[in-house]
Amino acid sequence: MTIAVYPGTFDPLTSGHLDIINRALAVFDKLIIGIYDQPDKQLLFSPEERVDMVEKAVADLPNVCVKSFSGLAVDFIHEVGGIVMIRGLRASSDFEREFEMALMNKKLAPDIELICLMTSSEYQFLSSSLIKEVAKLGGCLRGMVPDHVATALREKFSVRIPGGSKREG
Repeated sequence: MTIAVYPGTFDPLTSGHLDIINRALAVFDKLIIGIYDQPDKQLLFSPEERVDMVEKAVADLPNVCVKSFSGLAVDFIHEVGGIVMIRGLRASSDFEREFEMALMNKKLAPDIELICLMTSSEYQFLSSSLIKEVAKLGGCLRGMVPDHVATALREKFSVRIPGGSKREG
């Protein structure tokens, strides 16, 4: 059984992440989604909230499990018996960062292969950072995140538009 691991912060999970998850499942026997619990960046959601959001989104997918982890992604991949790391690429700027990380990870764990999947064109513009900004400003998130993630974002930001009503989406 080939186990692939898709590590990330998923703060929050987007439709682009789900695109990569579904496509990785078509190639590998089992996919473990690794939620990195302490990245060096400002997070909106706790590790538990992020795990919960991803678990809800993949509940109907076979051979997928979600776990949080600390430390190096390659150590987590070894711990869960993975042999492949999955990463999604949106644009050339993603490639440069992913290439640097891939070289470091290969030095740390030469036995782990990296597979990069190009995000489908309809999700090329999505990033968790942009999603948070749109949510904070009360924009519509339909089609960009699962419905339960949009709800969680609205609750975090409690965004109100002029006139006092909440904007839906």
